[in-house]
Amino acid sequence: MVIRRAWPAVLLAALALPAGAAAASRVPAPRAPQNPYLAADPGNNIHDDTWMTDAYARRGPTGRSPVTALGPLPPSLCGSLTFDHQGHLVTVCPSASDPPELRVLDPRTLAVLGTYTLPGAPAPPGTKLFQNFAGGGYFFLDRRGRVWSATKTNHLFVLAPSPDGRKVTKVADYDLTRAVTGTERITSALPDFRGRIWFVTKEHGKVGTLDRRTHRVRVVRTGEEIENSFAVGRHGVYVVSDERMYRFHAGRDGRPRRDWSVRYRNSGIHKPSQVDAGSGTTPTLLAGGRVAITDNADPMQVVVYRTPRRLPRGQRRTVCELPVFGKGASATENSLIGSGRTLIVENNYGYEDPLGPLAGRLTEGGFARVDLRRRGGCTRRWTNPTVSAPSAVPKFSAATQLVYSYTQTAGPMDTRTWSWVGLDARTGRTAFAVPAGTGFGANNNYGGLALGPDGTAYLGTFGGIRSLRDGR
Repeated sequence: MVIRRAWPAVLLAALALPAGAAAASRVPAPRAPQNPYLAADPGNNIHDDTWMTDAYARRGPTGRSPVTALGPLPPSLCGSLTFDHQGHLVTVCPSASDPPELRVLDPRTLAVLGTYTLPGAPAPPGTKLFQNFAGGGYFFLDRRGRVWSATKTNHLFVLAPSPDGRKVTKVADYDLTRAVTGTERITSALPDFRGRIWFVTKEHGKVGTLDRRTHRVRVVRTGEEIENSFAVGRHGVYVVSDERMYRFHAGRDGRPRRDWSVRYRNSGIHKPSQVDAGSGTTPTLLAGGRVAITDNADPMQVVVYRTPRRLPRGQRRTVCELPVFGKGASATENSLIGSGRTLIVENNYGYEDPLGPLAGRLTEGGFARVDLRRRGGCTRRWTNPTVSAPSAVPKFSAATQLVYSYTQTAGPMDTRTWSWVGLDARTGRTAFAVPAGTGFGANNNYGGLALGPDGTAYLGTFGGIRSLRDGR
């Protein structure tokens, strides 16, 4: 491991608020209900909780006397980061050439304590190498601290790390190949509030349920493409395809039943940074019966829907559709941050294959805060047009009121510097930026940020897992 002090002075950006604008109110801590079948929030999946808020009540780093570290990992990319009961960092790391590997790490030294190799299989034809999230890109920790991960062979493994993290044992194996066949791959799986496991597939857009006791699998097919994970409420499951937003529930026989669906606006353009020509978000649930995504309009819009199965006569399903960023330069492949009545969106437009002909090209900048009005509709509170975050899944801390992301800037002699960045959630101003590294090894390629119990920030990159914490 390499530990180093970052540059002595925290880099501050001088982004001013628009003339006459005032700072928005503080963003409250997330209020997602604890799913009884998941490990304690916010450490159980890439998006923190069952509502997929990407938000924390606890602290993150503030940029004071910053200390960065890089773990001694083999080359691979650990996209989803979680924390078990003992505080170990638990992740699944896909690789371009090797099968995915589950790793348990020491959160301070980033040393690998234990591993488990998941099955490998060729990617379906036409799958971009660095946009394949199947086989561990999404996984979750259950209430017993066990990892549930879909495999590239369409099984669902349950893996139990030992208390010291040095041994990982497979304790269950659910075979889903009768329901997920051929080149179909499981994108994500999560439990609902009754313990039933839900899963979705990329190809053919299947939505399925698994009864853990009987191993019975029930599936419906949307005929669309589902690239991202989904959100789970107390009484419904929320899925976005490349065409529609859905709410499902399980019937008495366990089969997924559609409660409602809405076709969102779609330019039909497969924008750079996106996996397909559709929404790039995992749905985000908000208190008060709302669910939010971004669409694929041009410019992209933040879209909020009412979640109830049935609405009063005359009430529309859509609460608001609010454009963000510029025409011909707006897209995201990451979930919205959602807490209280606030949504924060990151612009990823322009990110490309990290080894392709456009690798290293700077992406369009952009973060925006959108607030839901109490009487309906949405308002854009601020836009930061300068911070370029190519693909990181951003996070928010209510304790620091900072939004955390990972940016790329141009350096000398056509180099590219990757940096940790914190934005003030009230104003959109850049609060700090701390250099993390340069070149391919520092690229996170869709990896998700995570804030640990002690306030350390973590992120998987091609060169290994990186961390940022405040010095004493």
